[in-house]
Amino acid sequence: MHLQIARNVADFGMDTITLAGPLEAKLQAVRAAGFTQIMLSARDIVGHPQGVDVAVQAVRDSGLRVTGFQVLRDFEGLSGHLHSYKVDIAKQMILLAHALGAQVLLVCSSTSPHASGDADAIARDLRKLAMLAIPYGLRIAYEGLSWGRHINEYPQAWDVVERADCPNLGLAIDSYHLLAMQTPLDALEYVDPSKLYLVQLADFLWNEVRTAEERMDTARHFRVFPGEGVHSEALTALVLKLDALGYRGDYSFEVFNDDYQQLPLPFVAKRAWDSAVWLAEGVLRRSVPLPGQMRLRRS
Repeated sequence: MHLQIARNVADFGMDTITLAGPLEAKLQAVRAAGFTQIMLSARDIVGHPQGVDVAVQAVRDSGLRVTGFQVLRDFEGLSGHLHSYKVDIAKQMILLAHALGAQVLLVCSSTSPHASGDADAIARDLRKLAMLAIPYGLRIAYEGLSWGRHINEYPQAWDVVERADCPNLGLAIDSYHLLAMQTPLDALEYVDPSKLYLVQLADFLWNEVRTAEERMDTARHFRVFPGEGVHSEALTALVLKLDALGYRGDYSFEVFNDDYQQLPLPFVAKRAWDSAVWLAEGVLRRSVPLPGQMRLRRS
């Protein structure tokens, strides 16, 4: 029975940003809870006291599949020396992601006051980034932050991804930003599910956020796991919509929460596992065969 549950939640994973403590302890807690994959934050890798090589080896030794690596910020829409600077940063992020065996590098829409809002310029920069990642077998997942300067909802993000038209450039969707902006799900009908590279899931504890400042504060300190907040109905609709459209990629719990940073890792990881089981069994209705039924099939 437990093995069947584990298979049903195999496409769900945690993010290291949710947990406190050293990288090795985070990896152990996530694996012990039942997860088979992990979304890695760059700070957990470059901040390792014994260096990047030891951190990379710890990830490889954990046996966890690396969902993706985050996060490249404020890349697109810049020019001149600012653009050159961010290209250098991007190259290093790509090398780190490759060393970790990551499938996806997450890129968030720019918040920079120096960034252009021209959609063609943004698409050109994203195409350049994706081309840099091709030799490393890495996909670029572009996400619209709800406080992004020019792109703050997924339909806008999808528009520039389509404009860029690069084989390894796709979309990332974060449920928090959809909930915070109250973005309708209708436009998902126009997203090619094969170009949807990552879905990040989280909820929060109040009904709405009214300003960009409040969106940022809630996003960075007060997210909770799906099923723990007040938007379970909307999260259910999102997951079911994506499943119906044919999305078969990974779901990662992107939960920034100051309280969880002060609690034992196994306690937090267990909450995440309970959330994954709720989504897999309660929302997506993935079946768990009864022991009697299993015996009958074998007979």
